[in-house]
Amino acid sequence: MKGLWGSLAGLTAGFALAATSAAAGDIAGFRSIGFSGDGKVYAFEEYGIQDGSGFPYSNIYFLDTVKDAYLSGTPIRVRIDDEQAGLGAARAEAAKKASPLIESNGLADEPGQVVTFNPMTEVDSDPHRLRYLPFPSDPPFGKPYALVLEEYALPSPPACKDIVEEVRGFRLRLTERDGAALDDLVHEDDHLPASRNCATGYRLAGVVTHTPPGAPPVHMALVLVLSFGFEGRDGRWIAVPVHP
Repeated sequence: MKGLWGSLAGLTAGFALAATSAAAGDIAGFRSIGFSGDGKVYAFEEYGIQDGSGFPYSNIYFLDTVKDAYLSGTPIRVRIDDEQAGLGAARAEAAKKASPLIESNGLADEPGQVVTFNPMTEVDSDPHRLRYLPFPSDPPFGKPYALVLEEYALPSPPACKDIVEEVRGFRLRLTERDGAALDDLVHEDDHLPASRNCATGYRLAGVVTHTPPGAPPVHMALVLVLSFGFEGRDGRWIAVPVHP
């Protein structure tokens, strides 16, 4: 009887895992790489196993934090079109290609601080609001900052009209600076960028900060873009510069 219950439990767990995997989608992992010393460049990596194909991928983004634009020749995107390939191989190839830019901008010397992180797996936090201190210390030093993300419908690109009912953009506001209330617009979409595919939602997923010597601080708001996917919604990362 004990063996029977063990078999049934294993079978039930297997069904549950299969059901979860079938609806899981592909939420990319995130790794912050760092800033240039002056805070004008920030880089991060997203990585994972592509839903549907099972191919491993790694994308490394280099952002000009002043222009809010990618550096020339980036992002660096690697996908190994072999489902037997390991994720480590894709990440290693992307890291090798990104190495010259990482070195020339001194990003390894200035990792910044991940001061708040709010991933998809967090069940009790607000997916559209983060309140945080700009750097870690104990006792705390300074007063809080707060960011709020608002979603809204956008005109659907032709490629999305037969796939999803509605595509969505977002605006990002800074609502608290060093403990003082305010309402500063940081970012607002007027169309859906093609790089977001058929985006249907967003999550304000973290903040990375950097304070360059003798220069204003830079806060990078991490936004998880949720879009139509093969096995559920996919999640990809963008970073929005905030100059508080």
